[in-house]
Amino acid sequence: MGRSQRNDNFIDKTFTILADILLKVFPASKQEKQAFFYYRDGMSAQSEGDYAEALENYYEALQIEEDPYDRSYILYNIGLIYSNNGEYVQALEYYQQALELNANLPQALNNIAVIYHYQGSQAAEKQNTETSKSLFDKAGEYWRQAIRLAPNNYIEAQNWLKTTGRMSSDLLY
Repeated sequence: MGRSQRNDNFIDKTFTILADILLKVFPASKQEKQAFFYYRDGMSAQSEGDYAEALENYYEALQIEEDPYDRSYILYNIGLIYSNNGEYVQALEYYQQALELNANLPQALNNIAVIYHYQGSQAAEKQNTETSKSLFDKAGEYWRQAIRLAPNNYIEAQNWLKTTGRMSSDLLY
């Protein structure tokens, strides 16, 4: 039994029903539908904190899905899981792969910046100033890219960029 058939909460059931209706109405190949089912089940498992099952579904979806745009979101969600588990090297790899397929993912850019900022803070606590500065600079670059794509988002990042002198003039408005 697929995860979509086991969901107990209203939102997941509603999403599942709507997704099934859309798949019936819109033309899609059997392969595209199968990839979507795995993706949907992965999202459901991820929302419930069942990361192992979510990863299984996402990896299955990646095996089937051919569309680069759709693949970018699968890769992004895999990155989220690794990030949530504190596996930052893997998370960064998946976020980068997602960006290679879809450069317009400000949320991936933001999450990369968050990881670099966290690592920079860790280095600062250990008084490793050079490493800390380098990581904060990387965080700043990724936040600037995210803000260019979504200027009304990431307000805390914008404030951090301003207060640390990392805000570039092309982002000021």
